[in-house]
Amino acid sequence: MCGIVGLFLKDPALEDRLGDLLSDMLVTMTDRGPDSAGIALYGDAVAGRSKVTVQAADPAGAFASLETLAREVGGESATLTIKDTHAVVGLPGDRVDALRQALADAPEGFRVMSAGETIEIYKETGLPRDVVARFGIRDMRGTHGIGHTRMATESAVTTLGAHPFSTGDDQCLVHNGSLSNHNNLRRALARRGIGFATENDTEVAAAYLTARMAKGRDLGGALTDALGDLDGFFTFVVGTRTGFGVLRDPIACKPAIMAETNRYVAFGSEYRALVGLPGIEAARIWEPEPAAVYFWDRDGPPGDAMLAA
Repeated sequence: MCGIVGLFLKDPALEDRLGDLLSDMLVTMTDRGPDSAGIALYGDAVAGRSKVTVQAADPAGAFASLETLAREVGGESATLTIKDTHAVVGLPGDRVDALRQALADAPEGFRVMSAGETIEIYKETGLPRDVVARFGIRDMRGTHGIGHTRMATESAVTTLGAHPFSTGDDQCLVHNGSLSNHNNLRRALARRGIGFATENDTEVAAAYLTARMAKGRDLGGALTDALGDLDGFFTFVVGTRTGFGVLRDPIACKPAIMAETNRYVAFGSEYRALVGLPGIEAARIWEPEPAAVYFWDRDGPPGDAMLAA
């Protein structure tokens, strides 16, 4: 099962409502996956600054030392914003790798959810309404975001096993389906120095796209490459710092519906996830084609691009 939602805003007037709109979309998909839920939101960039979203199983004890660690690595300009089991560290962009290493070496068991100029990821086990509430998602603003509610089929129900998965700066992916060749891909990517935190097949798909974009492919090109290299049944929704993409496998047995107006592009596993969006009654509604790549980029030309396999 699993439920996916995504919202890419064209109209800046909607940016203050991103968290609220995405939350409603995700909660509507609860019955497609009650095990865990997560949301990635892309907010405003600050020149020269990055942020790292960190999760801790024991936040009461761990985040006290995280503040000290952040200052040691990021200097006096480092900031720490705590939201339940997650915390967002703000620091100079050139100190992100150093913070990652310090977090890996720390005894508190910190887990990096995301890193980049604009992205924040919040995910935990439990129902979407509870995950949304505990992190204050409804009050968050941004330009675009994706969400997922999970029904686990191939790995444990854990925080790390929840979607979205982020394997590169300002990159993330949510997935409905199952990949059949993820173990071979995992080994190939590991030989290139890419690390994995879970046995989840979705993390492999995210890492594959990160590897392709690291070689110079844009989001649309990386998704096109995936059609030849990934086996299985899948619907992907992907976020980058400025982009939003959708891909279904050639059989397309996993449900998907999209809507576009002059104010936004939206994705849902079912149409009912979209019915609360402003102006939905006038939107162009369609089902994404099998083996076709759809992507939008804030830094690209107006409108959408579709690449058929």
